[in-house]
Amino acid sequence: MNQHSHPPATVIEGASVIFPDRIERASVRIEGGTITGIDTPRDGAHVIDGRGKFLAPAFVDIHGDAFERQIMPRPGVTIPIDIALLETDRQLAANGIATAYHALTLSWEPGLRSVETGWAMLRALSRLSPRLTAENRLQLRWETFCPEAHSLIATAMNQTDTPALAFNDHTTAALLHPAIALHDRPFDLIPDYPVTETDAPKFRAKMDARAKRSGMTLDDYIALMLSVWERRPMVPHHIETMAALARSSGAPMLSHDDTQTETRDFYRAKGATIAEFPMHERVFQSSRDAGDWIVLGAPNAMRGGSHLGSPGAAEMIGRGLCDILASDYFYPAMLGAIARLHADRTAPLNALWKLVAQNPATALNLIDRGHIAIGQRADLLLLDWPDQSAPAPLRTWVAGRGGYSALNDYSLPVTGVPA
Repeated sequence: MNQHSHPPATVIEGASVIFPDRIERASVRIEGGTITGIDTPRDGAHVIDGRGKFLAPAFVDIHGDAFERQIMPRPGVTIPIDIALLETDRQLAANGIATAYHALTLSWEPGLRSVETGWAMLRALSRLSPRLTAENRLQLRWETFCPEAHSLIATAMNQTDTPALAFNDHTTAALLHPAIALHDRPFDLIPDYPVTETDAPKFRAKMDARAKRSGMTLDDYIALMLSVWERRPMVPHHIETMAALARSSGAPMLSHDDTQTETRDFYRAKGATIAEFPMHERVFQSSRDAGDWIVLGAPNAMRGGSHLGSPGAAEMIGRGLCDILASDYFYPAMLGAIARLHADRTAPLNALWKLVAQNPATALNLIDRGHIAIGQRADLLLLDWPDQSAPAPLRTWVAGRGGYSALNDYSLPVTGVPA
């Protein structure tokens, strides 16, 4: 992320501050993009009235693909990528997200999730960086049947803002025989993987939306998928190649939608210590036993369950089997999930906040952010949160810069006067 100029010192006074181990009223001083004091004198700083509000670490989003709705708001309708990303950036800041890993799918499909679109996204983020408010990073959501993404991934790994690499296999999942439930899908690389009949009406209906997203007829899309399936013997080699790139760059790695402990063990051995959206309880437990980070979707927690029938986030959090909540497909869900979990007394608020700030930052090797402490980057979120009501972001800071404000008059009348 390019460096932006920082405003003079600012003190946020009187808010209920969400620290990692407690919530208490305090003043927080920020200058030069960093938190420089807790309950220190004003010393001429600009003062913001936080009384009656909450001050929390801004969100770190480990996986968000809502940007796709800006690029393609309707099937077959595309928006210029610069316009789409500038709008996405505004949405991030307005929802309290200071660090966003865009889940950029790199697939053999043409269209929205193609490698071509991936290159356009990579170049646009680099071009727009000086104009963006949030720290826009990439989660390279690589489809393991897509070796064409190798050059893009290698290029991204050499950039200043190291991306994350997520291993996805929606090809094998799509071709699963309908007699087997999706959450019981075998390990993707077993020799005798159970494949569906591709002329079955249910399979064709399921593929129709993907064909439209790719700008293809249904028959052409299925034919392309079957030609890609013939690459299967080379998939383990391609996985190792991509994992080696990530390891050499120090990039965090994730595996996506694991259904078997064998799958999780395979990717962990490659260096992927983050289990993203596990689909069966056995994977949660094996991930916890191995010390992996476990990610679930914030919409799951906010809505009270998964739209795919995967394990419920709230239950897993209560059982100590979920460490991180991601925005997934809806940016406001990060705050919405915390609000519901807090209302349901799933855990204390300061503990819940780690799911969306400190834990994802640590999992992604971002040691300079995610909690409020002296020396940490000043990524902060000021919230209006009346009792029994939904919380609303009032102001977001990204490295001390005012990234978003819904306040008309937020200064104390004593601004600049020493305490």
